[in-house]
Amino acid sequence: MKTPYSLYGIKNCDTIKKARRWLEEHQVDYRFHDYRTDGLDEALIQTLIDHLGWEALLNTRGTTWRKLTDEQKAATNNEACAKVLMLAQPSIIKRPVLALNDSDRMLLGFSADSYQQFIDGVK
Repeated sequence: MKTPYSLYGIKNCDTIKKARRWLEEHQVDYRFHDYRTDGLDEALIQTLIDHLGWEALLNTRGTTWRKLTDEQKAATNNEACAKVLMLAQPSIIKRPVLALNDSDRMLLGFSADSYQQFIDGVK
């Protein structure tokens, strides 16, 4: 049977660790997709952008963003530029993204309450 949920992110991220712990404690069957080891292609990033928006996905508070030059930051002002940046540097994508497979339902970020509501909305 296919796993109902996919969790997208980077395994060493503290928020990913919290989300994974919550899913496991609540016995939610999911597949973890690590952008670094499992890859990030144009189709996946476009799906995330289509459902969540490029502005929401772009983590402008993390170290990856802070390491960019002012010119790179200024140039990231539209979907096309943001997509190129996210493909080149997946750690700049806000995480985690929890997705209900075979659906357009996605949740960005983690909080126990939002995960509970997301999972309950599926049952």
